[in-house]
Amino acid sequence: MLGPAALGAAAAALVAALLLARREDTGPGTGPSKAEMEALPKLREDFKMQNKSVFILGASGETGRVLLREILEQNLFSRVTLIGRRKLTFEEEAYKNVNQEVVDFEKLEDYTSAFQGHDVGFCCLGTTRNKAGAEGFVRVDRDYVLKSAELAKAGGCKHFNLLSSKGADKSSNFLYLQVKGEVEARVGELKFDRYSVFRPGVLLCDRQESRPGEWLIRKFFGSLPDSWASGHSVPVVTVVRAMLNNMVRPSDKQMELLDNKAIHELGKAHGVLKP
Repeated sequence: MLGPAALGAAAAALVAALLLARREDTGPGTGPSKAEMEALPKLREDFKMQNKSVFILGASGETGRVLLREILEQNLFSRVTLIGRRKLTFEEEAYKNVNQEVVDFEKLEDYTSAFQGHDVGFCCLGTTRNKAGAEGFVRVDRDYVLKSAELAKAGGCKHFNLLSSKGADKSSNFLYLQVKGEVEARVGELKFDRYSVFRPGVLLCDRQESRPGEWLIRKFFGSLPDSWASGHSVPVVTVVRAMLNNMVRPSDKQMELLDNKAIHELGKAHGVLKP
């Protein structure tokens, strides 16, 4: 049975989910055209031939963990680096060549070398207010992300990918959406050659850590008709595949926002990318 604190967190999380569901994202999503979907296999192979390097921030979280797995399965990069506060342990052979840089996020300026020499970066950093408190949440989801982006830009990263949230808005009265919107804007000011922001709805996954609020949300969306639920939620694996499909396709936009609908469309195109 959930205790009072857990029930309170669950209720707050469900209210947040409902608020997200009622909001509409600003700016158009950029889903794939039929021609782009048909071109994905060749785009993927062309990308692999470029021998690029990638780093992942937040690989210990659910999205980062799935992202790492998909990157290795698709063999898209010649070098894969994880940047995090602790070294992760992997038993599978596929992970043996993954580099790991352990950093202190409170002193990131001392770890500039960890961010050097990467062509592409993925940021999946994030925590919750319930877990870290309001100040801790802002420090991780805004300050750590922004400082990491600054170091990545200085280190030569050309394409920065940020996992944000549906409804992100720096003017929002809801702290979560406000912080997500603020960090989106401030990272955009760094002027990466290409900056991709992903705004998924409620992420559907089975977390390794216990989060009663998210468990309640998953149950809530699981009880809804598929057509409605898919408009406001999305499986983590779909987000990850959308990220990678978007990465290999060319873009003439310096900044691009992909909403929940675009993420679903791009994520469903993953089958044509498999060897």
